Amino acid sequence: MVRSFIIPVLIVAASVLALPAFAGQDLVGPVSREDILAHSPAWRDGVAAYAPDPAAIEKLRGLTRETRIEVFLATWCRDSVAHVPAFFKVLDLADTPRLEVSYVALPRAREERAPYCGDRAIERIPTFIVFVGGREAGRIVETPETSVEADLVRILGL
Repeated sequence: MVRSFIIPVLIVAASVLALPAFAGQDLVGPVSREDILAHSPAWRDGVAAYAPDPAAIEKLRGLTRETRIEVFLATWCRDSVAHVPAFFKVLDLADTPRLEVSYVALPRAREERAPYCGDRAIERIPTFIVFVGGREAGRIVETPETSVEADLVRILGL
């Protein structure tokens, strides 16, 4: 009897110890791509599966202006799961040194988001805010109009 109780307890304990420290918790605050992929490894599949338009990627490779993109996302959000891995793939293929990206993960509760959004007026997630020359050039909000890469090309006027 004791033996049949101990084995399941040991299995559960071993599985809990194998989980990352943030397992079961949403990421919140400034994060890196590595943080996001460590927290949500399934997003790697989204990166691998996404096939961006080669013509748009070529245009993004030709980016000549310093550009910054702030990405507001949530690891629990279906639209973030769909579009942030696509964005990662676009960045990988465009491989441009003119592009700087930062990520901020938002909590589920809307009333808790303000400290992470600052004055950015984030209504829906994910939101990709594109800055050129320090000025906001455009946004992709929740779902791209065409695709992540096509919308970036349009916003950047490439």
